[in-house]
Amino acid sequence: MTICTPSKPLTRRAALAGLSAAALVAASPRAMADTACAARVSYIEGVVSPGNMTPVMAWSDALVQAVRDTATPPPPATRAFAIGHLAGFAAVNGLSPRYASPVSLPEPPTPVNPQVAYGAAVSTVRKALFQQDNCALEAFLSRLPDGEAKSNGVAWGTAVAWAVLAERAGDGTDASRGLLYGKLEGPMAWQPTGPFFAAENGPAFKQYGPPLLPGWGKIQPFVVGNARDFRPRPFPRQDSREFLRQLEKVFMWGGAKSDYRTEDQAEIAFFWEDGPRGATPPGHWQIIAMDLLQRQSLDLVDQARFMALISLSQADAAIVTWDCKFDMDVLRPETAIRTTVLPQDRFARFHDPDWQTLIPTPPFPAYTSGHSTFSGASARMLAHLLDTDMVSFTGYAPDLVNWPMQLKGVRRSFTSLSQAAEEAGASREYGGIHWEADNTEGLRIGRLIADTVFDTALPRLG
Repeated sequence: MTICTPSKPLTRRAALAGLSAAALVAASPRAMADTACAARVSYIEGVVSPGNMTPVMAWSDALVQAVRDTATPPPPATRAFAIGHLAGFAAVNGLSPRYASPVSLPEPPTPVNPQVAYGAAVSTVRKALFQQDNCALEAFLSRLPDGEAKSNGVAWGTAVAWAVLAERAGDGTDASRGLLYGKLEGPMAWQPTGPFFAAENGPAFKQYGPPLLPGWGKIQPFVVGNARDFRPRPFPRQDSREFLRQLEKVFMWGGAKSDYRTEDQAEIAFFWEDGPRGATPPGHWQIIAMDLLQRQSLDLVDQARFMALISLSQADAAIVTWDCKFDMDVLRPETAIRTTVLPQDRFARFHDPDWQTLIPTPPFPAYTSGHSTFSGASARMLAHLLDTDMVSFTGYAPDLVNWPMQLKGVRRSFTSLSQAAEEAGASREYGGIHWEADNTEGLRIGRLIADTVFDTALPRLG
């Protein structure tokens, strides 16, 4: 696989300006189509050694590639990861059931090549959700000997994929696209920011388009049941000392020009930003999961379950977070600082119309942080699967197209999974786009989601 470079330069803030519109395409079956297998980025080249390149690794990588190719935002990316990995797991587990299946399946044909079945299942989902060609599957199959096991594997994997897709067809995704943003009233309510910013003129989303996927929180979760069961604590009241403390913190540390933020903290903000045209925050954790998975002595079925559980926790984290964001409707720090929506008799010293964030503010409400919830869920699920949080690893930022100068040659090392999650969450504070409560509550809720998914999803039979 070759490393893909963009056809023309695109600034990070310009990319955000088109994010809402892109989401409406990428979240639907009408996503941008591929025309060739060449020039796709490989996220695990140099991460997973050639000797560990199992079908689970290769097709997990292909899912992350598809997210980048189509500029898919984080919520629909998690849905694609979950459906793709569930299909792959169901296909190989269904040949000799070891765990409960996510869908009802008939008896499989015999003989079946399980590697072919896994590839056919994931690639069928990939094609259905992203409208990408199946040349990757054709290349994969060309390396395997022809025969009945191969043809049965293709037929079985394809059939299982469509069963999983059918199971999720009524989850509310289509209906969610028609849900509009029901803005709350008051100074603490969200307003468009970054390239959408309207300064003193009030909300500008009617001019620039709706915020990103306001109905995503109404989708049926994969595992956790009701998203409302994972509500955060109330956001600090604007007349509280706690809110004043958090406002002062982001004002001092999160601006584009800060005398308080260290160089390392700035690097953390860039390293975990994972913005438009990239792997996305959950995709970043997918790459970490593949790196750690290769160290385990697991067969194909258990590798497939490993990635499926990671993806299920991320998908439910997206639904829970977006439900919270658009129900609680909390403004971003940028709005509180650059405008006078907050009472100036109390907050005048933090008013600066020229203040800018270090990284661009995304076009949706603040509370809670998706980054933090994805990271809390992913790290906790990995700790469950590896039976320890104390895992040392080194990683790199997966998309240099986002911050090429800031991240060239940068690698960050961790001594535990929770340390990485906490750094990823704090990155949003260092970048100036989230309140401290967005981060701490997101991490906490993400961990609760992972605990629930691990305890209830894909249990061992008998």
